[in-house]
Amino acid sequence: MSAKPESDKPASQTKKFGKGEREIPHHSQKAKKFYPAEDESKPKKVRKSIRPARPRPSLIPGTILILPAGRFRGKRVILLKHLPQGVLLITGPFKVNGVPLRRVNARYVIATSTKVDLKGIDEKTVEKVGGEGYFTREKKKDKSGEEAFFKQGEKPEKKKVASARASDQKAVDKGLLTNIKKEPHLFDYLKSSFSLRKGDKPHEMKW
Repeated sequence: MSAKPESDKPASQTKKFGKGEREIPHHSQKAKKFYPAEDESKPKKVRKSIRPARPRPSLIPGTILILPAGRFRGKRVILLKHLPQGVLLITGPFKVNGVPLRRVNARYVIATSTKVDLKGIDEKTVEKVGGEGYFTREKKKDKSGEEAFFKQGEKPEKKKVASARASDQKAVDKGLLTNIKKEPHLFDYLKSSFSLRKGDKPHEMKW
């Protein structure tokens, strides 16, 4: 479709009002007299592009981290791998301080200057644990009405750790424990929990 020439466009009229003149547009060019009662929703243009998460330069695999919040707050853990969306894969090891293989948000960790050698750990198991779907919870089956009624007031069943997860934990921790025992006082350092007391100044501490 070619654009219409300017001669085909409806021309506006000029009318005299007293001493002045006023240009009146054509009826096709006039503003609409009817407007919708409600604003019509228009989809917003998303200009932001999805960018991969950039970890802090201090978060290098093998660095000992401090967890300041959460279930294992105050524990010192070892960073194993960077996962997508700014999540870190860590371990205690479990035999040292009871922290299992788990994911932690990179914003809620304090990186220390102490590092552990990761040579000798099972890299295949680390890749398996860091894959998608490893930490997804299994869906619970809803009990029937009668069964749920008669089990009211009973103690809830303890969560059983899957044998596959326990074997993965042992495979990863086996290589780490040998490297930890080579360094003096490192085992006790990971076992102890971090805490602040009255008068401590975190901004003046050397992590």
